[in-house]
Amino acid sequence: MNAKVKSRNVTENGDTGEDSILMTIIGNSEDLAPIVRHSFEIGKPESLIHQLKNVVKRKEVEVEELCKLHYEEFIVAVDELRGVLVDAEGLKSELATDNFRLQEIGSALLSRLEDLLELYSIKKNVSETVKMSRVCAEVLDLCIRCNKHLSEGQFYPALKAVDQIEKSYKKNLPVKALRNLIEKRVPVIKNHIEKRVCGDINEWLVHIRSTSKDIGQKAIDFASKARQRNEDLLARQKKAEEESSLGLGDIAYSLDVEEIDETSILKINLMPLYRAYYVHTCLGIGYFIVEDRVLRTADDLLSANQVEAMWETAVTKLTSTLQNQFSQMDTASHLFLVKDYATLFGATLRQYGYDVGPILKALTNSRDKYHELLLAECRTQIKDAVTNDTCKQMVMNESEYQSNVLCFHLQTLDIMPAFPYVAPFSSMVPDCCRIVGSFIKDSVNYLSGGQTNFFDFARKYLDKLLIDVLNEVILTTIQNGSTDVSQAMQIAANILFLEHACDYFLLTSAKQCGIPSRIISRPQATLMAKQVLKTSRDEAYLALLNLVNLKLTESLALTVNVNWVIDDVTQHKSDYMNEAVNYIDTILSAAQQTLPLDVVYKIGNGAFEHINNSFMDTLLSDSVKRFTANAVMGVNNDLKNLEQFADEKFHGAGLSEVYKEGSFRGCLLEVRQLVNLLLSSQPENFMNPVIRMKNYNTLDYKKVATICEKYKDVPDGLFGSLSNRGVPAI
Repeated sequence: MNAKVKSRNVTENGDTGEDSILMTIIGNSEDLAPIVRHSFEIGKPESLIHQLKNVVKRKEVEVEELCKLHYEEFIVAVDELRGVLVDAEGLKSELATDNFRLQEIGSALLSRLEDLLELYSIKKNVSETVKMSRVCAEVLDLCIRCNKHLSEGQFYPALKAVDQIEKSYKKNLPVKALRNLIEKRVPVIKNHIEKRVCGDINEWLVHIRSTSKDIGQKAIDFASKARQRNEDLLARQKKAEEESSLGLGDIAYSLDVEEIDETSILKINLMPLYRAYYVHTCLGIGYFIVEDRVLRTADDLLSANQVEAMWETAVTKLTSTLQNQFSQMDTASHLFLVKDYATLFGATLRQYGYDVGPILKALTNSRDKYHELLLAECRTQIKDAVTNDTCKQMVMNESEYQSNVLCFHLQTLDIMPAFPYVAPFSSMVPDCCRIVGSFIKDSVNYLSGGQTNFFDFARKYLDKLLIDVLNEVILTTIQNGSTDVSQAMQIAANILFLEHACDYFLLTSAKQCGIPSRIISRPQATLMAKQVLKTSRDEAYLALLNLVNLKLTESLALTVNVNWVIDDVTQHKSDYMNEAVNYIDTILSAAQQTLPLDVVYKIGNGAFEHINNSFMDTLLSDSVKRFTANAVMGVNNDLKNLEQFADEKFHGAGLSEVYKEGSFRGCLLEVRQLVNLLLSSQPENFMNPVIRMKNYNTLDYKKVATICEKYKDVPDGLFGSLSNRGVPAI
């Protein structure tokens, strides 16, 4: 507002039209030269000067107003700039301090870095030096061995050492002096060996040449004597046959043995020839020294490649022969003997640098054939052990306990028992354990030759023996139907101990294979045969239950002689019941001594359940046409005695402590409910679903209807209406 007033005042005081034009020109930044020139030309410069002064005043007023308008902001900006300058000075000081500290730290780190780089350089040099020293040490060791062989006259090993130096180290020796020395001495050593061997073979040839006449003469003499002996023998045989045909009496026979003086045979030392053969084969000169003169005029007659080719041919023939012979062998011990000698042969040749891998591979491929033969032999032995087993518990003294129980970890107690000790198993168990132990030893001995990490194979073949041989033989014995109850019970007990012995078998195999026992103690390391034997044990229990039930069926067959329409109630126990009770008592008592409690429980349940089913089948059969209440009362008396006996055996065997919710009496529940129904004064309650579910829940409608049709003295008797009602709808 003030700027506008002042501007208006300036205009009023001296602002004219010309001033406005001049202001416009200046505002547009146009050139003033024409106006100035025009003013001077017309002679009025004062007017122009006055106008310019007016413009200057006007601009001064505008500048003053503009300065006043931005003064405060300028002051604030100046203050902030001063603050920034102060902060900049502070930052500059801190930066200088930090730079000084960084220079100090950097100098120390730089010094350490230089030390570290120097140490790395030293380490690299030391490593290279150690590597060079190791190579030099290996070369020097070969040189020492070569010198030792040379001093002992063993030229072939010496040449093998020289060959190894040339092939493996000659071009890679880091020490020039040692490399030059070897390059210089190797030809000298070869020439020395060649001269020595040539000298030996020349001496041997001279010796052979000087003794060849005597050798030929001796051979002729022996051939002549052999022919003369044959002629004399034929003459005496002919004479004896003639005298025998003429009947000239007894003829005295004699055996003339001519002792050959082996010392009279010239002993020829073939060692120089063999040595020359091996040494010259290695040197690539030839087979025999007798061809030395020919080889001197024909270089490279035999090369190293030819030697390798001959070795490969020999290996091919040898492996083919081994495979052919292995396929024809039928005795494991023979195959093992050949394999043992072949393994020794391969190990010996491998020491001299020959590749015996194909031979060892052929031996490895024979392991299945060997174990097939070994399994067949063990099958025969196990069959004999099982067949000859009397299935009676072994009675042992202390030494027998050591060899038959402790030896195979079959003890059931941690303390030594009283003797004589009655084992819960028969002789089959330790006999089979010995056979398995022998199999493990033979298997490991076979697998250990020429290979490592063979425990998995040993465990596989051990499983195969236990599953395909031992388990199969036992199952065959169980399933052939020739065993009685006591034998089946003992076989089931034996399987349990063989199952426990699997851990001992695996531990023994691992020990002989050199495997730590802590690895074998892991759960996943168990044999598969253990589970298979457990399954076979369950099958043995099932076979035992079938035999027990079969015997009970024979005892309960006496029910056909029971009078079901008697007039009086029998107070004494029935004969068939006495026989069944006595048999169950005997079986359970024997089972308690050899079998686990859970098996005793299964046998008892099976026996009493079989009696229950037999009673029901008898009442439902056509053999019982009619029965009276007195007969039912007799059955009730037998059933009470049987239930009492079931409770006594259940508690006496200690089963009540394990199976608190179970009992043998419960297996007779169907017969008990049927007898209760037949003796009930209100049989129609059976038709009530609530009462039926409470008191007769095990009874079948159809069975009850069939039995009720037989249980009536007159057509409209007590159960006539129940039987006539038929089966109620469910």
